[in-house]
Amino acid sequence: MPSFDVSSDVQWQEMDNAVNQATKELSQRYDFKGVKTELKLDQKLKTITLWCSEEGKLDAVKDILQTKVIKRGMSILAFEYKDLEPAFGGSVRQVINVQAGISKEKAKEIIAALKESKLKVQAQIQDEQVRVTGKNRDDLQDAIALLREKQDQVKVPMQFGNFRD
Repeated sequence: MPSFDVSSDVQWQEMDNAVNQATKELSQRYDFKGVKTELKLDQKLKTITLWCSEEGKLDAVKDILQTKVIKRGMSILAFEYKDLEPAFGGSVRQVINVQAGISKEKAKEIIAALKESKLKVQAQIQDEQVRVTGKNRDDLQDAIALLREKQDQVKVPMQFGNFRD
């Protein structure tokens, strides 16, 4: 029976490169002279921590990071921004959770979207991915097209792989 897998993987090396490029750009920008900024990537906790000595500059730091991530071909849908936290000396910190893998709630949303579409496919959750099966290849290709459209709505970057006939 034909099938494919829907997954949400993060390329950690590319993410690390994007963080390093953003850090380098921040150190060279004129409007950040005298402003202390720090970006830290923690792969184990799946977080990026942004720290800035001036609260007004934190949005610019986020924009620079997002630009670097997009240029590296990754989706910023994987970012879940937490609230601003005051840090020492009047500085601010913001933690960004990086969603690697599809959570159970998001997987249920994906399955619900497939069921609503009335396509002749079945979907099931397997660890941090969703396996979609169908009787013929055309139904699976329609399912991939549908999920690409719904990607912004579900707020999960999706990759489609392991396509089998």
